[in-house]
Amino acid sequence: MTTVYVLDGKRINSLDDFYAVVGEAMGCGGYFGRNLDAFADCLRGGFGTPDDGDFKVVWRDHEHSRNALGHAEVIRNLEHQIRTCHPSHRESMRERINEARAGRGETAFAWLLEIFEQEVPGQFRLE
Repeated sequence: MTTVYVLDGKRINSLDDFYAVVGEAMGCGGYFGRNLDAFADCLRGGFGTPDDGDFKVVWRDHEHSRNALGHAEVIRNLEHQIRTCHPSHRESMRERINEARAGRGETAFAWLLEIFEQEVPGQFRLE
């Protein structure tokens, strides 16, 4: 039987909120990653998803999340990362921050959608 995990998009106002909501819905002990790489790893299995991979994820009220996880959230996250990244990456990160400030480039919401599509294609839908 297919397990269905429901994400409450009204509760998602930042990536930190997303990790908390997805952890509550899908995680083992409330954990389902605290960054994009860990989230992708968790989707691959072993951290709350059924071992047979038979599950679906439904993101309800996704429009609220889409608005909250826009360019401002990209800026917030990249500004945090730039402080700890390798110096050779700082210039490209500054460029990404400037693009986001101009309202261009990917949003944090798009980052998450891409991870869902890469890791669990066909098992995810927006409502």
